[in-house]
Amino acid sequence: QVQLVESGGGSVQAGGSLRLSCTASRDTYCMGWFRQAPGKKREKVAVIDSVAGAAYADSWKGRFAISKDNGKNILYLQMNSLEPDDTAMYYCAASGRGGTSCLNINKYAYWGQGIQVTVTS
Repeated sequence: QVQLVESGGGSVQAGGSLRLSCTASRDTYCMGWFRQAPGKKREKVAVIDSVAGAAYADSWKGRFAISKDNGKNILYLQMNSLEPDDTAMYYCAASGRGGTSCLNINKYAYWGQGIQVTVTS
């Protein structure tokens, strides 16, 4: 089992920045950030593979940056130039190595409770 606790969400004006944090109870091979807006499917934002490193969904390359403090098992998501369309519940997730790529959302067995990010215009 892996427990994941997100923090750092909130409300920000368009153009602003937020940094999300996710503290994991232990290290895992894959960790990632996903988000779900009201009425929409959950989608991948960015993931980190312990061997290959970071990978991003195309939509957020250049604005969002994922990083990980391996010593503390904390995953971060730095979000810059936020837009109202970025408003969503953001989830941290983790998975072991076996099976498919870390980019596959269906791979993730462990999920945090989610944290709200609201971007106002």
